[in-house]
Amino acid sequence: MKQGLVHLYCGEGKGKTTAAMGLALRALGHGEAVVIVQFLKGGETGELAGLRKLGAVILRGKAGQKFAFQMNEAEKAETRALQTENLQKALALPCDLLILDEACAACRLGLVDETVLKKAVLQKPAQLEVVLTGREPADWMLAAADYCTEMQCRRHPYEKGIAAREGVEY
Repeated sequence: MKQGLVHLYCGEGKGKTTAAMGLALRALGHGEAVVIVQFLKGGETGELAGLRKLGAVILRGKAGQKFAFQMNEAEKAETRALQTENLQKALALPCDLLILDEACAACRLGLVDETVLKKAVLQKPAQLEVVLTGREPADWMLAAADYCTEMQCRRHPYEKGIAAREGVEY
C-alpha cells in the first residue's frame, strides 16, 4: 500500500489550480482514480474537458455563480449546501487522488462545512493523496500539509491590461 500525502498549493500567485490539474493528469496517466471538487467555480475551463476524457470525476458549483461578496445570505446557504454535498459525494467515491480546488477560500468564507472538509483531509485513508488549493489557508491546513508550495506573484499580464486568455488562464 502506498502512503498518501497532503499537498497545499497556496498564495497570491497564478498556478495553484494549474499545479493541481497537472498532478491529476500525472495520476490519470498512471491509471489512478482522480476525483476533483472545485469550490467557488462554475464556469467551464479548458483542462476540465481533457481530464474528464481521461476518467477524472469532477464535482463543482453551478455555472454563473456569483462571487461570495455578491451573494445574499440565502445564496450563501445554498452554495454552502451544494459544495458540502459535492464534497460528501467525492468522499464516497473510490479514488487515489482527491483534489479540493479553492478549498482555502471556501473554508475561510464559510461556504463549505468545515467539519466535513477537515474530515476529508485529517481523517483521509492512509493511501489517499489529497490536494488543497487557494489563497489564505487555514492554520489546520498548513499544519496538515506534507507539501506546502506558496505561489507568489511578481508580475502578471493583468497589470498591463491583458485579460485572461483561453487556453492559458482558463
